[in-house]
Amino acid sequence: MTTAAAGLAGASGWTQLGVCAAGIGAGMINTVVGSGTLITFPVLLAAGLPPITANVSNTLGLVPGSISGAIGYRRELAGQGGLLRRLGSAALLGGLTGATLLVELPAGAFTAAVPVLIAAALVLVLVQPLLAKRLAARQSDKPRPEYGGRALLVGVFLCGIYGGYFGAAQGVLLLGLMGLLLDKGLQEINAVKNVLALLINGIAAVFFLFSAPIDWRAVLLVAVGSVIGGQLGALVGRRLPPPVLRGVIVAVGLVAIGRVVIG
Repeated sequence: MTTAAAGLAGASGWTQLGVCAAGIGAGMINTVVGSGTLITFPVLLAAGLPPITANVSNTLGLVPGSISGAIGYRRELAGQGGLLRRLGSAALLGGLTGATLLVELPAGAFTAAVPVLIAAALVLVLVQPLLAKRLAARQSDKPRPEYGGRALLVGVFLCGIYGGYFGAAQGVLLLGLMGLLLDKGLQEINAVKNVLALLINGIAAVFFLFSAPIDWRAVLLVAVGSVIGGQLGALVGRRLPPPVLRGVIVAVGLVAIGRVVIG
């Protein structure tokens, strides 16, 4: 296990409060749709953490929020054990693969890839309304294979790799995949998405515990915030104006790109 030097332990109280607030926003957004990393990751960068330390600490901090969100959607998970077992194995394997790539590849590779990854995630956030309409319209289509067939299994594995490596907007990807390949309602799909995201982040977090630089103050602040946000997302997330949330995510993501590119 590696611990990042200095980091948020010496940051001002306002900075730490901002990180916790970002965790609340991320926990809420992750529970409702996904892409909460686009809130917390830029804030951690702005607080002075190196990109990989920020990414790893963010992943660990969001795990409790993922648990909170999954518990909040427990009613929609009833009767979906078979699907969760099948897709969960792919999510775990993909998450471990992505986490391994993050640690084994040169740090410069991740730093160079961050702007591209964030930009791709922002595109996914922007097209999410179109995906949602597609999900609603698919009810009249022909029945899908049980559990989504091999296509969904491979898709979840690839999403797991992305999630273990970076993770922003992995929830949007999972929602889109399952919505196109499963005969289930959107809320049921969202509940499964929350569990799969938990598995991906969880296995990556366990791997990072023994292999990557961690800022434990950042982990704690994001964790506290994300737990609160996970419950808020489950309770009132469906009532929040999606355009407002989407606008905040895009704005913060653009700031993050500028922060990494300009330095």
